[in-house]
Amino acid sequence: MTVRHLIFLLGDQLDEQSSALRDADPARDQVLMVEALEESTHVRSHKQRAALFLSAMRHFAASLRERGWTVHYRALDEYGDASLATGLQAAIRELKPQAVIGVEPGDLRVRSQIEAALPAGLPFEWREDTHFLCSARKFALWAGRSKQLRMEFFYRQMRRDYGILMDGSEPVGGQWNFDADNRSAFGKKGPQDLPTPPAFAPDAITCEVLALVEARFADHPGQLSDFRWPVTRTQALQALDDFIAHRLPHFGQHQDAMWSGMPFGWHALLSSSLNLKLLSPLEVVRAAERAWRERALDLASVEGFIRQVLGWREFMRGVYFLDMPGLKQANHLSHQRNLPQWYWSGETRMNCMRQCIGQTLEHGYAHHIQRLMVTGMFGVLAQIKPQQLCDWYLGVYIDAVEWVELPNTAGMALFATGARFTSKPYVASGAYVKKMSNYCQGCSYQPERRTGDTACPLTTLYWHFLKTHEVDLASNPRTALMVKNLQRIDGQELAAIGVRARTLLDDLDSL
Repeated sequence: MTVRHLIFLLGDQLDEQSSALRDADPARDQVLMVEALEESTHVRSHKQRAALFLSAMRHFAASLRERGWTVHYRALDEYGDASLATGLQAAIRELKPQAVIGVEPGDLRVRSQIEAALPAGLPFEWREDTHFLCSARKFALWAGRSKQLRMEFFYRQMRRDYGILMDGSEPVGGQWNFDADNRSAFGKKGPQDLPTPPAFAPDAITCEVLALVEARFADHPGQLSDFRWPVTRTQALQALDDFIAHRLPHFGQHQDAMWSGMPFGWHALLSSSLNLKLLSPLEVVRAAERAWRERALDLASVEGFIRQVLGWREFMRGVYFLDMPGLKQANHLSHQRNLPQWYWSGETRMNCMRQCIGQTLEHGYAHHIQRLMVTGMFGVLAQIKPQQLCDWYLGVYIDAVEWVELPNTAGMALFATGARFTSKPYVASGAYVKKMSNYCQGCSYQPERRTGDTACPLTTLYWHFLKTHEVDLASNPRTALMVKNLQRIDGQELAAIGVRARTLLDDLDSL
């Protein structure tokens, strides 16, 4: 039988409503899915990240077959394709399709490889990824009309466009953003009445994948003993329902707080399902809004969650396609130090880093403040080369796909893009970590101390960062107060801070 269209679906395109399947005919068109070694090795992927992609892909292929599709599935343990490109080339040689159709990838590396692999003269079509609520083209038009690339203005437009949390032309509650209500720490007692998020027991397909990953990627970071993530749309919908029912009501107040032994808190844990496209952002946002209207939930919690999905997630994708390829090489602060080895092990005396990295290695997950204000902030203060830390984030997190990981890490966490779309570097001393967590208890370092062997490295390096960039920070209204506090420190102590900072920077692996 002649294959009219070979529909090439990638591992993060597990969308039943995929634009690649639009107007397709299972009697004449066939689907190709490829498990490629390179997708787990071009950065050292966490074992759970590799397992999630492979298991979700295999489940999706099975669901397509149940719907009557012919699926050519090139499994890693059967075909051993080195890359998506080589798998595609092999399938084209075998099937001789009249044309190939795909959905635009969220990683431009993948896109260029696929395009280079296509035989000359074979018709090929990239279709827009309709999973997203703002196309790259629409975002570029918005950005072209804006004086600044600021998420808040984009988010307000998205609220208007989709009628989310709106009262006519005005935002419900009389304001667009309730972020100031969502920054509370736990206090001395710590988190109370912690909810238990659902964990999805591995079925036969997932168990096969876990064994494969353990065998093929034995030297990769992370562990597989607590693999709990949704791998099917049914499971993803269950995860969404559980969050809306049990954690959304209290999501907002402590969304920035951290605590030892609390990997999940009230967070949604839906980003991996969204990024695999097992869930659509609009159904997630509307479910949250519906719960607010029907159950009178705390508006600050609901708005804060919706802002992450409707605002920040869509904004990050727009920035990625707008600013690539320069985004990948951005290094506004000219940082060149190597990533400490303990980012791969968690074996450091800095308890905040040990807690966040250890949690990441165990679960493949850390929430946004752990990423931004612990592992990311240390990267800024320690002058780590952005590309090394971006690769680390891409490899170790269960929800990492380049379109969302790279702008978040390079632009938000590391300030590598300067003020392009973030208004300031996100830096603080160890006092912030102490306020927002219990990580400083029992740590080898003291957050209040700026100098000396027991001074918290975050604190020493924070003041050193301010001194190094004093002129630029003083001219920024959002960081000017930091510089005023710096200027209250006498010259002798500033010199001692500089000496201690250089000692730390010269031997980051020993911290």
